[in-house]
Amino acid sequence: MTDMKPRVGTLLGEFNFAVADRADTITVGQLKERWTMLFVYRGRHCPRCKRFLNKLNAVLPAWAEAMDVVVVSADTKEKALADKAEFGWDFDLCYGLTEAQMRALGLYVSEPLDDAETTGIFAEPGAFAFRPNGELMLVDISNGPAARPDLEELLDGMKFNIAKNRPVRGTA
Repeated sequence: MTDMKPRVGTLLGEFNFAVADRADTITVGQLKERWTMLFVYRGRHCPRCKRFLNKLNAVLPAWAEAMDVVVVSADTKEKALADKAEFGWDFDLCYGLTEAQMRALGLYVSEPLDDAETTGIFAEPGAFAFRPNGELMLVDISNGPAARPDLEELLDGMKFNIAKNRPVRGTA
């Protein structure tokens, strides 16, 4: 069996994502001033993702004090814009996550159950914390929509990690 998990404590490289409501891109994993939390969601077809992202949006100011927040799915621009319009999310909502990016992040990848779900492969949920130097600090991935991190606990832990400059764990 091959270990497909991303290696924490390493530089995974840069991930460029198109932003749904702007004509630019966001790069994750590059050298920058602040930490970044990347949340991957399944897409417009997933009601559990909407609940999770609505919770994230409600606590976004607390997150934004500590780090940059980026949310991405494999959806098209049209689907991402429809979600942004319907839910009024304030975070940077990106689209077009590629299969190569999914695999590089170690995400579980699913095929749609039918055309009513969605029309192409998509990533199952994940959360990734990047240090300002681009190093991957923390990974939380799920193989289905039901398992998500508790946003309050995750933020509390990230604030601790940032303040204490904690080392990467899980490298043994």
